[in-house]
Amino acid sequence: MKLTILGGGGFRVPLVYGALLQDHAEGRVTHVVLHDLDSARLSAVTRVLAEQAAGVPDAPEVTATTDLDEALRGADFVFSAIRVGGLEGRANDERVALAEGVLGQETVGAGGIAYGLRTVPVAVDIARRVARLAPDAWVINFTNPAGLVTEAMSRRLGDRVIGICDSPVGLGRRIARVLGANPKEAWIDYVGLNHLGWVRGLRVAGRDELPRLLADPDLLGSFEEGKLFGVDWLRSLGAIPNEYLHYYYFNREAVRAYQQAEKTRGAFLHEQQARFYAEMSNPDAPAWKVWDQTRAEREATYMAENRESAGAGERDEDDLSGGYEKVALALMRAIARDERTTLILNVRNQRTLSVLDTDAVIEVPCLVDANGAHPVTVDPLPGHATGLVCAVKAVEREVLAAADSGSRTTAVKAFALHPLVDSVNVARRLVDGYTAVHPGLAYLK
Repeated sequence: MKLTILGGGGFRVPLVYGALLQDHAEGRVTHVVLHDLDSARLSAVTRVLAEQAAGVPDAPEVTATTDLDEALRGADFVFSAIRVGGLEGRANDERVALAEGVLGQETVGAGGIAYGLRTVPVAVDIARRVARLAPDAWVINFTNPAGLVTEAMSRRLGDRVIGICDSPVGLGRRIARVLGANPKEAWIDYVGLNHLGWVRGLRVAGRDELPRLLADPDLLGSFEEGKLFGVDWLRSLGAIPNEYLHYYYFNREAVRAYQQAEKTRGAFLHEQQARFYAEMSNPDAPAWKVWDQTRAEREATYMAENRESAGAGERDEDDLSGGYEKVALALMRAIARDERTTLILNVRNQRTLSVLDTDAVIEVPCLVDANGAHPVTVDPLPGHATGLVCAVKAVEREVLAAADSGSRTTAVKAFALHPLVDSVNVARRLVDGYTAVHPGLAYLK
């Protein structure tokens, strides 16, 4: 079975390959094709994978190419993890937004819109090529903003594109762990959009254990989200929000923390990964060791500004192991082998949330089998969550319309309608600022 990884020179690719190395069952991935526009990055990651596979006799074969059509042709699965504009682009997204006093995070607010506007046209082109060169392939999208990009690709590929994210998985794992339950045996009632969802229940053996957590302030304050949001606010909500909702609920504090930080997250990662790839240009460098040390630093500093503003302290060691690669492998197994499972995924709504149309991509538990991912029926969201979901989905639709039409006016509308952008004039200046620093937005007229 052939897996093509788009963004194959990306830093997190060894996580995906590591998950594949642990899979020895029949019908597993036997050939991995790495595609990237940067041949030096491809070479670096290929070296890491070679050291990673040392001593594994049936390790999947790895090849690399800068030719997209060659990479896609004949693929059974396509894993998309591209970053249009690179980490320099992410740092610019943050800088332009923060100069206007609004959030520049890569998936939330102004930064997420800017990233979406330059990524959607590329993602749509990839979807067209997949439909032509690998019509039977399943596309697993991890490219951010994951929900928006998945929806853009679904307009060409239908339900054969599925978005994944590790945030809901990590949240469910933390709640189960605090409650003394096995995460594999728990049903997580999670619903929303990507980076905009809430856990409303966690059932073990048919019993919802979340009320027990909410009723115990010591237990509730003992894990990441309790520290980040505060016990009182979680009890007011009656639910546990995805960590990214901290940008909404504590927006002023988050923006201030980012403005006061020595460097933004994007700037930090840009410098960190530049050092990694530079070191990989030395043929004698221990590729796997250097990569693993860099990864550990990356994970430990995740959302550091938010935790600092909330006084949440350092991340727990159990939360430093990632998780999206495990979701990707479980998804591929379920489809390729009909190993039925339940995963929280980004899929088309169908009739799951009545407040959204059938084609809107949402993030919910899905039953997965050989025919793909099927969203599970969920109870309606409360009014406050419904309002936020509908508002952000409306912004996503304006982003898609702007990317399709090239309309600068529509792009301004997308920024202005976002709950975290507080002025139409700010929205206009954001579009001016982003088009000035991003060649990938030159299409906006």
